[in-house]
Amino acid sequence: MKFRDQFYIILSGIFIASLVTCNLIANKFVTVDLGFKVFIVSAGILPYPLTFLVTDLISELYGQRRANLVVLSGFVASMFVLSFLWLGSQFEAIPSSIVSDGTYNSVFQNAWRLIAASMFAYLFAQFIDVKIFHFWKRLTNGKHLWLRNNGSTIASQFVDTTLVISILFIGVWESGQIYSAILDGWLFKMMMALIDTPIIYGAIYLLKGKIEIAEIEEE
Repeated sequence: MKFRDQFYIILSGIFIASLVTCNLIANKFVTVDLGFKVFIVSAGILPYPLTFLVTDLISELYGQRRANLVVLSGFVASMFVLSFLWLGSQFEAIPSSIVSDGTYNSVFQNAWRLIAASMFAYLFAQFIDVKIFHFWKRLTNGKHLWLRNNGSTIASQFVDTTLVISILFIGVWESGQIYSAILDGWLFKMMMALIDTPIIYGAIYLLKGKIEIAEIEEE
């Protein structure tokens, strides 16, 4: 197997693992103190920026079709995990089980609503990310990687954050809490997008000569 294909599989694995982890830990809300601001965000937001970094890398190196394939694979994997979370709840825990039925249900009882909301937002956001990335790539004739990397991620993560928070918490939280959660989540993701810019440049530099940059694709 060529290195190009091996690297694609590795990136796909990181993407799917990050996405599944996001869904499993998303019920826990945490504070992230960056000194100048304290963010109140879902723990699921911590690995989520990796998914956009990976799709941007795949878009740049392998093209739009491969990026969309990974997005769909992530959706299928998440649905697969969800089905087994449900199956696990159908069997009673034995008395000596480390995890009781109460603990299991407490952690995963919101999984259906959470993952449904997450997957709905995920599909929109990831496809928007890929679409905008290639729009800017065509517009700049393959130049200014920083522009398409940040532009696509910032726009798509705003869509993702707004949809997830709205679906999960409209009718549960006050409107002020919802707006605050959307703003905190989006700003945090936006900062992560800016941080991953040198990462994607470094990765492209290190892979020069090993993987050719994908050609600009027409609509």
